[in-house]
Amino acid sequence: MFIAVTPFAAAVQAQPAPTYAELQPILQSRCVMCHTGASAPRGLQLDSLAGLLKGSSSGPVAKAGDAAGSELIRRLKGQSQPRMPMTGPPWLSDAEVALFERWIAGGMPPGGAASAGASAPAPSPAAAPRPKAGEAPTWAHVAPIFATRCAKCHSPQGLMGPAPEGYLLNSYEGALSAGDRVRIVPGQPLASEVVRRIRGHARPRMPFDGPPYLGDADITLISDWIAAGARNGSGQPAPVPAGARIRLRGVLSADGTLDGLVIPSGGRRDKMPYPGDGVELRGVVLPDGQIAAERVRRR
Repeated sequence: MFIAVTPFAAAVQAQPAPTYAELQPILQSRCVMCHTGASAPRGLQLDSLAGLLKGSSSGPVAKAGDAAGSELIRRLKGQSQPRMPMTGPPWLSDAEVALFERWIAGGMPPGGAASAGASAPAPSPAAAPRPKAGEAPTWAHVAPIFATRCAKCHSPQGLMGPAPEGYLLNSYEGALSAGDRVRIVPGQPLASEVVRRIRGHARPRMPFDGPPYLGDADITLISDWIAAGARNGSGQPAPVPAGARIRLRGVLSADGTLDGLVIPSGGRRDKMPYPGDGVELRGVVLPDGQIAAERVRRR
């Protein structure tokens, strides 16, 4: 059988296989912020050659000589979901993906003094990007937090199987989806269920594997991101999900707020709550981003 090979493919095949040492800077800058330590999603640690070769709880992610059949390549290309890195777009460039493909096809050579059992020490994991002074947070700033602490469950097939309540936090579209109800209301962090969960105002507190829960800096960053319009990776604010339903739970404060959220007037009132009582607020999002109450009750 004759198989046509394009000039580009022939050129790629003719190049010598790169070594792990050449891949490490890409892994360090785009993958290690999540895939390191005991909390690495599915146990896949990408901060060393040994971790990459060990693979995840589902098995090897790279098969020497079989780039097309390696889950690592399928994730980088988006052939398997969620596509990686979780902070994309932007994803890895075609040239960067091709580097991984050639490494696998060439037998996954370690390079330098590294070996499968004891790879050269990797530099400290790159910190998740933080907005500069005066810069509005975007999805690129908060995605690493969701990827590290939330997406292990809130993905199509997470640690608990299908995502709880079908809510996905492995993509911008999933986080902003309305579905049965909206969990993020752009411009309204206190009216966003995600914020109330990570702060512990609503139960169960999230992330579900806490404590430790998110630190104050991460909670503030997520709150600021929502307050600034829940912007996508390009910095564009999310549209107001007018008509979307909400369900908020918390404790009635002495000042009559729901953990700081002014309870909208109107709607049905059941079992009139007193300060200190648990309260559930159900309503809809108005075109201006405000909340219209449909029902407020003691729980």
